[in-house]
Amino acid sequence: MRRPRARLAVLVSGRGTNLQAILDATRDPDYPAEVVVVVSDRPGAYALERARQAGVPAYVVPWRKDPKEFGVRLAEVLERHGAQWVCLAGFLRILDPEFVERYRGRILNIHPSLLPAFGGKGMYGERVHQAVLQAGVRESGCTVHFVTAEVDAGPVVAQVRVPVLPDDTVETLARRVAEQEHRLYPEAIRRVVTGEVRFEELAQSRR
Repeated sequence: MRRPRARLAVLVSGRGTNLQAILDATRDPDYPAEVVVVVSDRPGAYALERARQAGVPAYVVPWRKDPKEFGVRLAEVLERHGAQWVCLAGFLRILDPEFVERYRGRILNIHPSLLPAFGGKGMYGERVHQAVLQAGVRESGCTVHFVTAEVDAGPVVAQVRVPVLPDDTVETLARRVAEQEHRLYPEAIRRVVTGEVRFEELAQSRR
């Protein structure tokens, strides 16, 4: 008998291209997860429209400079929809430690570099690619990792490497990294929800 699909909540702040990659993957009946709710901190995020087009409930939980209050209101929405896993997909807020602890080992994020390089507070989107180009490194990529209280420092689930070309701009590098993100994230989610990759095992191996 087929096991029930894992129930995903996806948190978004922008266009939602990684959300779309996840939604596309879930169309396969053999994919082991489904998106049950999408939440944004920004009412104008196009990702919300992507969710609605896919028939997925979409909500806005406005950010009011109080991470703890935001975490409480966010958890209420997730609990209402029975979300088991939380996937950050271009979500630009730092989650409150109490929220992170509540979903310990069940929150994933995708970052546009090879963590731990070019990660941490304030490093997101084009800022990351600009820093990569300024550093003159020959290789970048993307990382899916578990979320912990320390920004971009949780155990790594999977990475893909992307060469940095001599004539790269922020836009060209961002585009090629994003292409790999859209492949990597659904696969990393699959590995995690099926138990192929486990938070506790990864965390223990780092000690």
